[in-house]
Amino acid sequence: MVPTLDISARAIWPAIILLLVLVLLPIGRSAEAPIATGAVAGLVFAWRGRATLWSNRGVRLGAALFACYWLPALISAPGAVAAEKSWSTVAVLLRFFPFLLFASLSLRDATLWLRITAAVAMIVVLWVLDAWVQIFTGYSLAGAADAGRLSGIFGAGNLKLGPVLAVLSPFVLAAARARFGWRGLVVAFVFLLMPILLAGSRAAWLMYGLVGLAFLWQETRRPLRFAAWSAAAACLVAAAAIVALHDSSAFAARVQRSLLALQGSQQALDEAGAGRVRIWNTALHMAAAHPVTGVGVRGFRYAYAAFAQPGDAFVDTETGEGAAHAHQIALEVLTETGIIGLLFWLAGAFLAIRAWRRANVATRERALAPGLALAAMCFPLNTHLAFYSAWWGLLFWWLLALYCAAFAVEREDGA
Repeated sequence: MVPTLDISARAIWPAIILLLVLVLLPIGRSAEAPIATGAVAGLVFAWRGRATLWSNRGVRLGAALFACYWLPALISAPGAVAAEKSWSTVAVLLRFFPFLLFASLSLRDATLWLRITAAVAMIVVLWVLDAWVQIFTGYSLAGAADAGRLSGIFGAGNLKLGPVLAVLSPFVLAAARARFGWRGLVVAFVFLLMPILLAGSRAAWLMYGLVGLAFLWQETRRPLRFAAWSAAAACLVAAAAIVALHDSSAFAARVQRSLLALQGSQQALDEAGAGRVRIWNTALHMAAAHPVTGVGVRGFRYAYAAFAQPGDAFVDTETGEGAAHAHQIALEVLTETGIIGLLFWLAGAFLAIRAWRRANVATRERALAPGLALAAMCFPLNTHLAFYSAWWGLLFWWLLALYCAAFAVEREDGA
């Protein structure tokens, strides 16, 4: 009994550090503090356990995935259009690997995983409750709502509520299903639905839809039952959308703008996509001019003006800079790290999926929430935030660290 208590006590503080990253995510760059703490601890753990380090499945998977993420950035830097920015990005990205080591080396007790999933879910639930308060009152803990979109805990100056809730929704849905079965899953889905809709991010709507379909398939496992449940879920979403259309002029405006895409013209598509068609066309010209290693990681904005059409509103005439990133994961990788980078990312996706396919049932259960979050986050037929940026990249690697740690568990029964 004593060894079990000792292991649990030593496992609590790493879990707290991991959770602090999420707690501090809405507060500027403060989430970097637990990332740095975990990275230092990861280096210490790796040194102490260096003799058996590579026997850890999570470490091996994490090292391979980090190589597929970091090496393209490194290779792109020597020929970058903004060398200082690219090299500094290459340097700061290094913090993610020791943080991943920290997660894989400290979360090896299976008994801790249900609590971690539940704790992540609880943090997200508190954010959603805050969003519901803002729906009814116009205010949240971060202040008044943005005029056009629900902002919640992230505040009106940082409109990331929708994408973050959609990406983290698998933790809430998984915890609700584990505790209350399919009824809990339905309640949790409805609870998350309206804040994600009113947050106004169409990318978040698609991500949440994908997550919902994945859980429906997990529950049904049969095509006919899946189709029936999907139809019921579609009716539920439609009802929520009708309420949102009636009560939120901003939501109605975004839906109307999205419907412009049905006109089929390039101008209509561009307007429906808030100018992203222009950015994507420019990105394609950029990739064609720099096919092998791209313009350099995080160099998109600095190269944009040279490839943009005359009069492009995204070009700042004073600074000469353009759109901050490509708004699409494949184009971001292709423009900033070239074909080499795209091949590395495809290899990383293959390794992550292969690890899932080869895993046993218990490992899949642990990896379900972070794995599904990553799948929704990286779904290619969508618009995206920048994966090599400080903020979205941090959330991406926090999820990857949890995913890899799920494969590192040594004791399935916790005994």
